[in-house]
Amino acid sequence: LTHQPAMVAPNQTSWQQPSSFLLLGMAGLEDLHIWVSIPFCLMYLVALLGNFILLVVIATEQSLHEPMYLFLAMLAVADLVLSSSTVPKTLNIFWSLSKEISFHACLAQMFFTHLSFIAESTILLAMAFDRYMAICNPLRYATVFTHLVIAKMGLAAVARSFCVMFPTIFLLQRLPYCGHNVMPHTYCEHMGIARLACADISVNIWYGFATTLLSPGLDVVLIGVSYVLILRAVFRLSSKDARRKAVGTCSSHACVILIFYTPAFFSFFTHRFGHNVPRHVHILLANVYVLLPPMLNPIVYTLKNKLIRRKVSQVLLRTG
Repeated sequence: LTHQPAMVAPNQTSWQQPSSFLLLGMAGLEDLHIWVSIPFCLMYLVALLGNFILLVVIATEQSLHEPMYLFLAMLAVADLVLSSSTVPKTLNIFWSLSKEISFHACLAQMFFTHLSFIAESTILLAMAFDRYMAICNPLRYATVFTHLVIAKMGLAAVARSFCVMFPTIFLLQRLPYCGHNVMPHTYCEHMGIARLACADISVNIWYGFATTLLSPGLDVVLIGVSYVLILRAVFRLSSKDARRKAVGTCSSHACVILIFYTPAFFSFFTHRFGHNVPRHVHILLANVYVLLPPMLNPIVYTLKNKLIRRKVSQVLLRTG
């Protein structure tokens, strides 16, 4: 009798936490997995190539070691982590190579996916502040945005993301799963894992909702305020050329903001409130927000910024 608890404990642990999860992809649409994988794979390759080229160009070209481009390099790193945390496993599922993921690997995937998303949101906020200072307070710009300050901003983005996401690991580990290990998704995300639990997940729901409102949600509000102030300053400029130049420097950043937040918030709100939205639509949206920004961000900045466009062309011609 004294040995009975020792025998029961492992069984209870395995009952509470599955050793692995089975990711089904788009359940019910398995026949389309191969076809969906083609654009996903192409988008991922474009994202990898575009962001790596951008990083190489910014690292090697001395003229690009300015605040705006250093923030852009941080954005490229966040994009690479965001897409690489999910897409390789998604393609494995679509190609029926491996649908299984261990419990701890699932938590790690969830952690890095959400961490890179929050870090990218923080970097976009820093870039908005950078544009605000450059246009509204140009005399103080050089003294405010030193290389040390930019490095501290990058570390702050990582630290903030870590502090927001670290508690979710414990929030998910404390839940009993009662043997539920089949997840109709292509990758692990916080609420996707929590919904498999056979216990009250209201803490997870409210924590996820609060952190979304207080991190990316707050960032969007602050970015919006900065752009209102920027536009007000731009329309006060007397020179048409100065106005055009100011709008030009902000237009690429504004495009990236729309590309980043629109699918992410659409996915977030349909996941929580769109109960009538088909599950495969949820899954597609969840994949769009981790694939579309990493693919389009380097393209937008290369097309919209003459200096980057010229330097990228030079690097490609040299390697060619």
